[in-house]
Amino acid sequence: MTALQRFDLQGRVILLTGGAGLYGRGLARDLAETGARLIIAARSVEKLEAVAAEERNRGLDVTAMALDQGDEASVMALKNHIVADYGQLDGLVNNAVARPMKGANGSVEQWEESMRVNATGIMLMHRHLGKMMAERGSGSIVNIGSIQGMIGPSYELYTGTTMGDMPPDYFFHKGGMVNLTRFYAALFGPQNVRVNCLAPGGFFNNQPEPFLTRYAEHTMLGRMADPTDLGGSVIFLLSDASRYITGVNLPVDGGYTAK
Repeated sequence: MTALQRFDLQGRVILLTGGAGLYGRGLARDLAETGARLIIAARSVEKLEAVAAEERNRGLDVTAMALDQGDEASVMALKNHIVADYGQLDGLVNNAVARPMKGANGSVEQWEESMRVNATGIMLMHRHLGKMMAERGSGSIVNIGSIQGMIGPSYELYTGTTMGDMPPDYFFHKGGMVNLTRFYAALFGPQNVRVNCLAPGGFFNNQPEPFLTRYAEHTMLGRMADPTDLGGSVIFLLSDASRYITGVNLPVDGGYTAK
């Protein structure tokens, strides 16, 4: 096998949760272009169906399925659907996230909903889909975290804007994802299933100019991420090119956390 062939995902069955959002749409495009048999799954199936149709129109293999990852019955139904339609799962990208809390004073009910989807739900995805790969004896899980799971909030970036009321739940569950990654890397390692985490930095989304300028100054590369910046790292971690890497949290942040 050549060096480039070790990056090949051709024909592999890959599940990407989310797929229509800020991170997910770019990941769906990039993973589909590898030749993988891509499944995208989330609660908003109508949005995912539109994404899948766009990719199929390009001749790529993308299927949308329903998933509420905070509901164990929904996770099990998705697993059974994959078994029936594909017979296997080679890779899982945990990208879906709920954002019910909008600021520091969000309600307890919003916090609890966030934990249902973003904490309990991520555990359920590992328990059922990760176990499915472990029973087969191979696979790779990539968790999409955030630099906000590694650092505290930088309120100074938001001065003079209407942004900046950051919710505590996001910092909590993205921080927890890092160590949950290590837990499942240890649990599934003997069955040849690798588990890693990516910690993206901020994505450009037409934020106010003062924020953009300050954020760029915080990074070594002088810019925010765009939708093409995550796919390469995800493909690497799903592929045989990273076959001796597990339990890692990889910042993809333009040097934000290294500065």
